[in-house]
Amino acid sequence: MEAAEYRKLAEVEDRMWYFRALHGHVERTLIAGLGPAGGSILDAGCGTGGLIRRLASRHANWRWTGVDVEPLAYELARERTAGAEIRAANVTALPLADASFDAVVSADVLYHVDDDAAALREFFRVLRPGGMVVLNVPAYRWLWSYHDEAVHSRRRYGRKELLAKVGAAGFTATRGTHWNALPLPLVVVRRKLWPAPRDGSDVSLFPAPIETVFRGAMAMERAWLETFGALPFGSSIFIVARKR
Repeated sequence: MEAAEYRKLAEVEDRMWYFRALHGHVERTLIAGLGPAGGSILDAGCGTGGLIRRLASRHANWRWTGVDVEPLAYELARERTAGAEIRAANVTALPLADASFDAVVSADVLYHVDDDAAALREFFRVLRPGGMVVLNVPAYRWLWSYHDEAVHSRRRYGRKELLAKVGAAGFTATRGTHWNALPLPLVVVRRKLWPAPRDGSDVSLFPAPIETVFRGAMAMERAWLETFGALPFGSSIFIVARKR
């Protein structure tokens, strides 16, 4: 992404409704998958460190390593996180030992990568047997817009397409769902019908009342997912898989 997008991300990801919801999904998944003993976690494409920053403070027995290929991103991550090892690396060629992590998280990263299959194979390689990978990506090719151009996307995904790629890398998927279902109509209107904004992507902090509304929508989605397990539509796709 452009430097301006990374700086904007670092400014808002601690507070914006979207990142609160995404990090919550990741946190609950790691709690269920790692158990009380915790473990070692790789944030593959850690960006400016928001995920590590939020979750490391809550779980002392989670040992974090973050990698990112962009110098500005990993420098900001080093500044914003404590107790985590942050390294410069491409997710398609990780300078990390085989079978060295209990979990790999790659949140909103694969769609930036030219060879996403190579990245998935690297995630498989660095995971211990039985380890899990947690992925989040944007959904629907037809939703391509100025936002994808601004953040240098390579693609948007279909759920079955991503599950097939995960399986081809050697993983067994244990969960695959859409989310961001309730905001989807607003996303479509903003990105497909309205003029593109002047300041790049949609990553921005809304006024407090609007943030509260979106957080409420995410709370309702969480309740649905906890009850029924999956959502059939939404602008994001969340996948959990295990190394065979």
